Amino acid sequence: MHRYYLKHLRELEAESIYVIREVYAQFNNPCLLFSGGKDSIILTHLAKKAFWPARVPFPLVHIDTGHNFPETIEFRDALVEKLGAQLVVGSVQKAIDEGKASEEKGADASRNAAQIPALLEAIEANKFDGAMGGARRDEEKARAKERFFSHRDEFGQWDPKNQRPELWNLFNGKKSYGEHFRVFPISNWTEMDVWQYILLENIEIPSLYFAHERDVILRDGQYLSDSEFLNKKDGEVAERKQVRFRTMGDLTITGAVESDADTLEKIIEEVASTRVTERGGRADDKRSESAMEDRKKQGYF
Repeated sequence: MHRYYLKHLRELEAESIYVIREVYAQFNNPCLLFSGGKDSIILTHLAKKAFWPARVPFPLVHIDTGHNFPETIEFRDALVEKLGAQLVVGSVQKAIDEGKASEEKGADASRNAAQIPALLEAIEANKFDGAMGGARRDEEKARAKERFFSHRDEFGQWDPKNQRPELWNLFNGKKSYGEHFRVFPISNWTEMDVWQYILLENIEIPSLYFAHERDVILRDGQYLSDSEFLNKKDGEVAERKQVRFRTMGDLTITGAVESDADTLEKIIEEVASTRVTERGGRADDKRSESAMEDRKKQGYF
């Protein structure tokens, strides 16, 4: 009798596929939240494997802030066409124009919090009751205490008192009318797991993750991409640097790192040796100790 043995990446893959299939079995109208970053790309890849040879049986939902990297939108559209998947887009600009979200002012203005009304409206309008996301426990503390199945009330808000216990691999998606769940199938993955899996499966990712030359502004120790959306402070001048991005968010808040990692192997070496956290370059996470926790309670991620 042969011993059944899986490498740790295959164990993580099997766990995530199990969670994705459990979502499809338990919820009436699930969706996959797609940001264009590596975690949601991994999640889409796992969903594809979970239902192969059939197509991914639920739509991808992207909340378009209007301040995205052009490369992210190009990658999103190409991937959706390749998969033959349905794409639902929630517009932050539309939410601002309709007075449902506020546009921040000033040099450090961000549209991160303004995503919340657009996201909740997309979930309500399409009656999604299970929204899968690519959040991982190792990213930061608000995500570290999330369960695989995370309950949201009728206002889309997170309340720790309403969380369902998760015993072994049993998941409870019981909800009342108007409520929904956020589900995190790759919750147990680390940043290193993600990169090693991308290499193992030869998964295509946006060019922004690889070292390239770009005009950037140095602000508070972080390089921000120079763009029409970035409000420059006095004395700030763009300079040409070879950089890459470790996370994928808006142009105005996503910090780049100087790097010569232009291959997946070099990225893995760089991640293994760095002492800077993955989200250390995200300006929105630095606003307060509870920045992510506050947004989560309002309906974010």
